[in-house]
Amino acid sequence: MVSRALIFYYRDGCHLCEDMWHQLREMQEQRPFEVQLQNIDSDPELKLLYGSLIPVLAVGKQVICNYYLDPIAVEKHLDGLALNA
Repeated sequence: MVSRALIFYYRDGCHLCEDMWHQLREMQEQRPFEVQLQNIDSDPELKLLYGSLIPVLAVGKQVICNYYLDPIAVEKHLDGLALNA
């Protein structure tokens, strides 16, 4: 079964992260989907992988978008999951 969960990689005090998070929450009001929060500063490996790219929205190891929310890419991902459900 394919996970519907998106992973939102962020760090505290990141204004781009706050902006993307608010936009994701607005999208969830229109179309429910799961988002797992992951603070990159809690894991040295994540900090190394995503430290200069945050915020990052991903599914597994596949990056959907970073720096700014790409609502079209998110919708395409969610549409793909709906087709496979």
